[in-house]
Amino acid sequence: MTSPALDDEPQPTAAPTERTTPTEPGASTEPTETPADSPSGRPPKSTLAARIALVVLLVAELMDILDQSVVLTALPAIQSSTGAGPAAVQWLSAGYSLMVAVGLITGGRLGDLHGRRRVLLTGTVVFTAASLVCGLATGPGMLIAARVLQGAGVALMIPQVLATLHVTFEGENRSRAFGLYGAVLSLANVLGPVLGGLLTEADLFGLSWRPIFLINVPVGLAVLVLGRRFVPESTVRKADRLDPTGMVLSALAIVLILFPLTEGHTHRWPLWCFVMLTAGLLVLGVFLRHQQRRQGDAPLVALSLFRGRAFSGGLSAQLLLGVLCGLFFMTWTLYLQRGLGMSPFHAAVAFVLLALGELAGATTVARSAGRFGRRMPQAGALVALASMAAYGLQIGGRQADLTLSAMTVPVVLIGFGLGMVGGPLADMALARVPHENAGSASGLFNTAMHLGIALGTALTALMFFTVTDGSADGAVNRDAFTGVLWAVGGLLAAMWALMFCLPGRADGKDGRRHGRDEQQSRD
Repeated sequence: MTSPALDDEPQPTAAPTERTTPTEPGASTEPTETPADSPSGRPPKSTLAARIALVVLLVAELMDILDQSVVLTALPAIQSSTGAGPAAVQWLSAGYSLMVAVGLITGGRLGDLHGRRRVLLTGTVVFTAASLVCGLATGPGMLIAARVLQGAGVALMIPQVLATLHVTFEGENRSRAFGLYGAVLSLANVLGPVLGGLLTEADLFGLSWRPIFLINVPVGLAVLVLGRRFVPESTVRKADRLDPTGMVLSALAIVLILFPLTEGHTHRWPLWCFVMLTAGLLVLGVFLRHQQRRQGDAPLVALSLFRGRAFSGGLSAQLLLGVLCGLFFMTWTLYLQRGLGMSPFHAAVAFVLLALGELAGATTVARSAGRFGRRMPQAGALVALASMAAYGLQIGGRQADLTLSAMTVPVVLIGFGLGMVGGPLADMALARVPHENAGSASGLFNTAMHLGIALGTALTALMFFTVTDGSADGAVNRDAFTGVLWAVGGLLAAMWALMFCLPGRADGKDGRRHGRDEQQSRD
């Protein structure tokens, strides 16, 4: 993957924002400030330094996303080696994902208050240490606990990546950076299962599945060393403390909502699932009321963010993108193997084709440097929608005779369209977010994706498994997947409409102008 060149350094703004040097206990001991061109007051001194900072941030994001899926292809080997039962195997993924989702909002706010680089590196230490424990685990209990600890590290890391990109790069540089961010997400989608399979099959040094976790150790150490040297620090300290009540309420609401959505189908949706969902929505209401009362007094979430059309529309589109991913990818896997009788290898090749299309779309966006504003992700949504429709017609016409080579064009185009959405959606949704709320906004943005995936997974049970009822009959699975494609098309159309809320341009100037004053972030 080739990286578009960044300018020598981020462009300065017309006027700096507030400068603070915290001295109270618990606050950062390093001088901090938030001029829009360089939050640390030390912009990268050369093109090389800027590129290294960007690479470090993107590698941190890649490492986080990979570990959500790298374990999937290694599960049989892990189960055989550790004696893990079905429930333990499920929690190797569920425990990680749940911990990530629970901690994202708090992790984002910690970066705002105590320094985004500092929290990024702290999360990297936790993640790297937990990865080492995963690789050395002697039983399923120890492995699950280490996976949960990995999730805690990721919850600290992920919000800092988007927030640091938002406050560090500007103009065309920022659009390129967010385009590459989208490309990394696309690459990680396919690289995780492939890397997990290859490392497990290679059985390096007789370690079987353990290298899928141990490989994080040298990568994490590199992120620590280079991140400390090249990633600029940024923080705006409007208060020296967190909102502990808000932290507890937000975590409880997310657990009560995500857990039944994740586990409901496995247990055939018992009553306790609906009780938990109802309780989760009630706790969410209490959390929002609590945040409303704390506005101006160090809230966990600045509710003023939602008064901006760009952020609210972008966050809603991100939620729908998560629903799409949770619904489409799982049912597509089952369609390929049950509906068309493909082997797991050929199904994996189909995912590679889609990921290559995503990578091409994301790279195209990165090279456009934001010149087309919201028209670029909107065009991507329409390309994906048209390709989904063509794919559906192809499925209906070819039935069981549809081959991998015949579906290559629509599958690659679906990926190309989706690849045009992720990077610019994040860029423009955050463009008008005040810098002091960048971490909080990033945490919310990433939480929306996790919540969307959980909702999409729940819809899978309703729209696919209810129709197939466990049948392996090819025709039944093909019909069920065709119905899913209609729903995915509707989600793409809704995303396209929501993107009208995004700025017409993503040149960063709107973000600087609106970022200096929360009132100006309202449309």
